[in-house]
Amino acid sequence: MSCALGFDVGSKLIGVAVGNKVTASARAITTIAMRNDDPDWAALDALRSEWLPDTLVVGLPLTLEGDEQAASKRARRFAERLQQRYRVPVMLVDERHSSREAAERFADARAAGLKRRSDAAHLDAEAAAVILERWLHQGVSTS
Repeated sequence: MSCALGFDVGSKLIGVAVGNKVTASARAITTIAMRNDDPDWAALDALRSEWLPDTLVVGLPLTLEGDEQAASKRARRFAERLQQRYRVPVMLVDERHSSREAAERFADARAAGLKRRSDAAHLDAEAAAVILERWLHQGVSTS
């Protein structure tokens, strides 16, 4: 299989994207609720069953200087839990500026008439697509 799922982990939402290793492309698909640092596992299980990814990619939030921060621990913990639950490789990717890039993509799509203001609720999923594309463009090497 050549499918990967990407995740942008936040304190309230996890953005999710799906990517294709052959085309090195990704697209935003949904957001998943996060409550008390615990994701909606039923929703994640459904996505895994639907897409059957062979790799999972989690954005690692670092400071501008490249140091870890509190959010980094949340992302690492989520990545560990994904690996334990699904038994597939889980890669961590530097997500610095992914939210800004996602917002720029959204603004460009709005200007082109492809998105509406109400679509902004999916910015976390778009950030996950940015993260996943970064990994895909690295040649899907380990991180």
